[in-house]
Amino acid sequence: MSGWTVEPFSWEGEPCLAVGSHGGTVRAAVALHGATLLSWRIDQDGEPLELTDGYHDPAELHEQSGVRNGVLAPFPNRIADGRYRFDAREHDLLPGVTGDRTVYHGFARTAPFVLERATTTADSAQLVLRSHGIRPGRFDGYPFSLDLTVTYTVTEDELVLDIHAVNTGDVAAPYAAGWHPYFRLGNGAADIDDLELRIPARTLVRTDDELIPVDGADCRIDLNDLPEMDFRGANPVGQRVIDACYADLHFGPDGRAETVLRDPKTGRELRIWQESGFLHVFTGDTLPRDRRTSIAIEPVETMTNSFNRDEFATAITIAPGQSRRFRCGVRLVRPAKGGTKAPTRKP
Repeated sequence: MSGWTVEPFSWEGEPCLAVGSHGGTVRAAVALHGATLLSWRIDQDGEPLELTDGYHDPAELHEQSGVRNGVLAPFPNRIADGRYRFDAREHDLLPGVTGDRTVYHGFARTAPFVLERATTTADSAQLVLRSHGIRPGRFDGYPFSLDLTVTYTVTEDELVLDIHAVNTGDVAAPYAAGWHPYFRLGNGAADIDDLELRIPARTLVRTDDELIPVDGADCRIDLNDLPEMDFRGANPVGQRVIDACYADLHFGPDGRAETVLRDPKTGRELRIWQESGFLHVFTGDTLPRDRRTSIAIEPVETMTNSFNRDEFATAITIAPGQSRRFRCGVRLVRPAKGGTKAPTRKP
């Protein structure tokens, strides 16, 4: 490739950025609202292959329907009953609410971001997006100050996400990050049942009926005792209904854990990697539209409800002036010519 471009555009009035390779073989779109990835496409034999399942229109983006490709901060997934205790103080994210107290996926996904910097080279494009949107008084139950920087790097076959937080306040803050992308490997409306999934995890997090991890050390189930949820081999998703967190990931010599989503019909693979943390998988059975036509494979720093778990007290704490970085990404691997078997990453 000889070069890349970054151009602003309006999506029905929503400010966005378009990234493209010279010749248009790779395209990505990002909304400033929540620093949200809207689309990531790579040409396959002249046909644009959409690899994510993003929002259809700005209304969905603002409704956060399905949290499609959302940046998760200052916490991923749920906080039990919308309450947590930090630094000897009780916090309520839903004060006065007595009905449904479900709180999930943080505030970054709705925060305003601005483009701080866009750079292009012969081989890649990078967007650096900045938000000062998390401040005391803006979000009930979170009286802390964070600056967030979300960096997207797009290459010929890979998209990398870097989430960087700085505690700009004068007290320690609880914080953890993650990403909530929905992936697919075809342009049609086919479901995910025939796709193969490989997850390098040794355990699964045991949860209650509200999808909150149970208390104590027994919250992790050895996958040898739960073969129907074990994807250490390349197993079809099948008709499994999954909304679960995988733990004790295997990190290779390169410092990454790599989850693989593969279409056995075409041999295409998406290799989703992360440098730390846990992996949440959601098969989309409760989405309001297009159920099971894509699968959420979510790299996260901590398990659900980590703000209420003693074992994460140190991991979630950012001191004043301290920063935290979470990196993950996804790469498309095409089948070798003459066959559908793609090369396998060594463990």
